[in-house]
Amino acid sequence: MSLVIVRDVEEFNSILNGEKELVVGFFGSFSQVSNEAESDFREFASLNTEIKALLVDVNVVKGVHKFYGVNSVPTVISISNNKVIQKIVGKHNTDYYLNAFQNHSIEVNAGKDKKIGFPQVTVWTGDSCVWCTRVKTYLRKNRVPFREVNVSRDASSAAALKARTGQVGVPQLSIGGNYVVGFDKTKIDMYLGLKSRKEV
Repeated sequence: MSLVIVRDVEEFNSILNGEKELVVGFFGSFSQVSNEAESDFREFASLNTEIKALLVDVNVVKGVHKFYGVNSVPTVISISNNKVIQKIVGKHNTDYYLNAFQNHSIEVNAGKDKKIGFPQVTVWTGDSCVWCTRVKTYLRKNRVPFREVNVSRDASSAAALKARTGQVGVPQLSIGGNYVVGFDKTKIDMYLGLKSRKEV
């Protein structure tokens, strides 16, 4: 989905009135951290297929951020029916935004989405792990919300995972308390009930 660069308050209000759901990124060119985070938000917007994404430069579009309680940049919020559902403050990567706002979309569409009711999923990943990326892509494709733990950046989580499964390699998944080592699509489908959902 393409990103809309908001030019003024009138344009923002016009889009807001025409959309039930939005993700809005508040950034500022005066902040180095904000500039760095903006590229990840732009990538998120290009990959996000669920919710329209807006980018607001608080130096250009004055006052909107204050209305939503945004006190620093970068801050990204999701809006549903003019209410803020989620607020993420600080610099985050593309995967973080995709995970966070995919979950938002599933929650607000719960009444019409047939794929609600997945067990809780945690994915342990590592830096430069191709199979980790493939696992996350597969889960997103099937609209499965998940929490990601990067063991390359968290030694305690790596040790705890090894204690549970006896394995140190990634990716590993916990699906409703059932552990899967590697991208084992058969087991993942079985624990998530994806096979039966696809056959319906």
